[in-house]
This record gives sequence, C-alpha cells and structure tokens, in this order.
Amino acid sequence: MASPYWHLLVAQVRSQTQYRFSFTLELVFSTVLTLLDVATVFVLFTVNDSLGGFGGGEVFLMVGICALGFPLADFAVGNVERLRIYVRGGLFDAVLLRPLSALGQLLAMDLSARRAGRVVQGLVIYVVALVVAPIAWSPAAAVLVVLAPLSAAVFFGAIFVGAATVAFWWIESGEFANAFTYGGRDFASYPTTVFGGLFRRVFAYALGFAFVAYLPALALLGRSDPLGVPDWLRWCSPLVALFAAGLAALFWRTGVRHYRSTGS
Repeated sequence: MASPYWHLLVAQVRSQTQYRFSFTLELVFSTVLTLLDVATVFVLFTVNDSLGGFGGGEVFLMVGICALGFPLADFAVGNVERLRIYVRGGLFDAVLLRPLSALGQLLAMDLSARRAGRVVQGLVIYVVALVVAPIAWSPAAAVLVVLAPLSAAVFFGAIFVGAATVAFWWIESGEFANAFTYGGRDFASYPTTVFGGLFRRVFAYALGFAFVAYLPALALLGRSDPLGVPDWLRWCSPLVALFAAGLAALFWRTGVRHYRSTGS
C-alpha cells in the first residue's frame, strides 16, 4: 500500500518545483529563520556568561537537538496541522472515502519540499553542537547522540498529531496547537532551569518537554540536573517519546471516530 502514498508525494513535489523562483525563495527564507533561532543563543550570551547555569556550548547542544528533531517531525507529520482546514471545508470526507489510512493521506497531501531543507540545516547545526559542546563521550553517549534527535522527532510528531486532532472538536484550534508545537520547540531549546514555578512543572515534566533536549543533553554532558531530577531519567527520552506517540495515536483514533461529516 506504499505506492498510492508515493504517488501523492511525487505529485506534490512536482507541483511545487514547477515554480522554481517561489520554491527557491521559500528555501532561502526557511534557512534564514533557522539561523535566526541559532543567532538568538549567541545574542543571549553576549550579555550573560551563562544561561540557567549552563555555558554556551552546553546550551548550543540543547538547541542542536531541537534544531534537528523538530524539522524531522515537521517534515514527517507537519502536514497534519492542516486537518482543521479539511474538517471545516468538508474535505476530510473525501479522505475517509479512500481505502487508505486517513492519517497517511494527510501526511502525503500538501507536502512542502522546503521542509527537507530544514532537516539538512538542523543536521548541520547538530553536528556543530556536538563539536563545540563538552560531551562526556562513552559508548552509551554515542548511542544517545543518535537517539536524542530521533526521540525528539517522535515526541514532536506526537505533539503535532495530538494538537491537530483537537480540530475534530474545536475547528478554530490553530493557535492552541501552535502553543504546543512551536511553543514547545522554543521551550525545549533552552535549559529547563531558566523557567520557574508552575510553568516549568507543567511544560517540562507534566507534558514531557524536558525529555526532548534538556535531559538528554545533561546525559551527554555528564551533568546531573541542578533541579534534582534523578540521573537515570536523563536517558529516558526514547521511552517518553514512544509513550507520547502511543497517546497521540489513541487520541487520533478517538477523534476520527468522533468526526461527523459537514453534511450530517
């Protein structure tokens, strides 16, 4: 059943590359936006020697994990955020009529090829972060270097799917979803120690964003959490990502069963 999805993807890429100037312009702007995120870190360290008790190389490692993990998720499942448009316009009915996975179709439709460029940019940033950060290398750390951005991608993918699924009940949920997808990316890119109070407890631990980059970075750096989180939790990002994916899949199936056609 892979062939129909492949044809959808090929058709989307061909349609976008027909307008080469527009396609190139989008790639350039996406590159600039990615670099601005990295530049923000350097600006912060021009006025402070540390951020939340961490040096520049250490924070850059957290940024690097997110810089690769988020674009991977956006490239793989980012299209699901258009669900609210399909539900509002009744186009989701046509999706359900085809003998294919509804989620698979949404991911293959309207694929933006420029997202692949962001993945490459994120990979470059992550490699640079691995070079400049004072990593405590070991066999376990070498494995985590690979698993950390992949786990981040799975986690962010779960957030994309879960936030988009809210549209089955609340069509105008775009800003709500963005608070957890793009807002979550910004939160996870910095040390959890810079946040405080209820906000940190909810986003970092209740929602699991501390497991995206902060705790894996601590494991790679050989540092314990200044906030007192047990050291073994630093290695649990793959498990948390899989748990989040399972919850997102369950929520998606519930949303599809709840869906009522615009004509009903």
